[in-house]
Amino acid sequence: MIPDISEKLSCLKKNPKILKGIFRGIEREALRTQKNGIFSENKHPYNIGSALTHRWITTDFAENLLEFITPTSNSIDYLLSFLKNLHSFVASKTPHERIWPFSIPYSYNADTNIKIAQYGLSKIGKIKTTYRIGLKKRYGDLENTISGVHYNFSLPITFWKCWNEKKYVTSISSGYFNLIRNYYQFGWIIPYLFGASPAISKHLFRDKHQIYNFKKPKENILYLPWSTSLRLSNIECIHKKIIDLNIMFNDLNSYVRSLNNAITTPSKKFVNIGLKDANGNLQQLNTNFLQMESELYTQIRPKIRTYNNESFTEALQKRGVEYVEIRSLDINPFSSIGINKTQILFLDLFLIWCALIDSPPMNKNKFLLIIQNWKKIIFEGRKPNQKIYITNPSKANTLEEIVKIIFNDLKKIAWILDDNEKNFLYQKTCEKMILFFKNPELTYSAKCLKLFLEDGAMNTALYLSNQYHKNFIETCSHNIHKNMLEQEVINSHKKQKEIEGQE
Repeated sequence: MIPDISEKLSCLKKNPKILKGIFRGIEREALRTQKNGIFSENKHPYNIGSALTHRWITTDFAENLLEFITPTSNSIDYLLSFLKNLHSFVASKTPHERIWPFSIPYSYNADTNIKIAQYGLSKIGKIKTTYRIGLKKRYGDLENTISGVHYNFSLPITFWKCWNEKKYVTSISSGYFNLIRNYYQFGWIIPYLFGASPAISKHLFRDKHQIYNFKKPKENILYLPWSTSLRLSNIECIHKKIIDLNIMFNDLNSYVRSLNNAITTPSKKFVNIGLKDANGNLQQLNTNFLQMESELYTQIRPKIRTYNNESFTEALQKRGVEYVEIRSLDINPFSSIGINKTQILFLDLFLIWCALIDSPPMNKNKFLLIIQNWKKIIFEGRKPNQKIYITNPSKANTLEEIVKIIFNDLKKIAWILDDNEKNFLYQKTCEKMILFFKNPELTYSAKCLKLFLEDGAMNTALYLSNQYHKNFIETCSHNIHKNMLEQEVINSHKKQKEIEGQE
């Protein structure tokens, strides 16, 4: 059912240092609200820096949708500390606002005014805003305020060298694509464990949800008793788009070729929207299937840093995959910064495992089977005796059977990582996560749903956002990055003016 990796684990055990030097980065989307939970209608605060040029604090789709970006680091504690300091800094600058603690904006109502993010008068600034106008026209504005956490992960070159000493440079990309295919096959484990959106706003309810028997409490939210991450409930539409565009994750060249094709091929649906409105203003960058590469919403992406105005696909073709971006994490409402150390430790273990498991090329039929597995976990993952299909579409296996095999490998990887660091953190993480399968009530989604039904989604959100804001303010004086962040505010505004002055 799952390929044996005992030989590779044996190699890792003999050479544990090849796992030293894992680098990580975190991007946390965060909705700014008023104290009462209603969307903030204030512009992106000037005193936290320019959204166009700030290195660590910017905006995503809307003016009130922040994005916190950590530097890349091989220290988990440093990442979490830096992310907390970013939150603390923003809280000190916006005392009358709060950060919404959930992925889904349950406070949205018919009168909510969502303002598209603005980036100034430069050409690049206008492109960024037009791109977001296009997203609104194509998918709706409320949908684009749904938030998540993105986890960036790269394995050290020594890891790739271990499996292919002579051709390790060219094999890194194929190794990451192997990891990506395995993540698609088994990555439903992430929303099962960490999904924290068992309910959606009634304003997000669509025809695709009709086949499920949603329940409605007193509030304007809808929920399913065993759901995990309804934030991902449009997964079928996303994956259908991937299939329609013939974007598979089998090798670098075919991926780049199909992505370029999607960026340059007109879509009848988006042509009908029109490139410009009645006043001649652009309402999307183009009428192609994708306005740009970042519009391809997937659970995991191959990534590469770009330089000197090169496009993403150009960089990918030249230098190959540098890291992967995990995009299936809900905001963790039980952490003030949306993610915790346990999640990172488990992601490390799971992604290393995905890199070790041999994954054959994937065809469309296989991808369709994978979609159904993700859907099952998203909509009813905590259902007793839940079954999914792994290799044989006519033979289902229980989650318990599959997870038992996965964790047998994860424990061995955990031992190797802990031996490197001379602690037991990864092994303890394994023990904790196994309990989530034995008792689904321990999962984030189950805990969230319990709070929603007992106290209400809005009351829960207000309590958490106020508590977290208070904690950020109290720790503001201990923010070791405060001076650096103050300087970055000045530098970012200066840099934006320089960009605008050069045009």
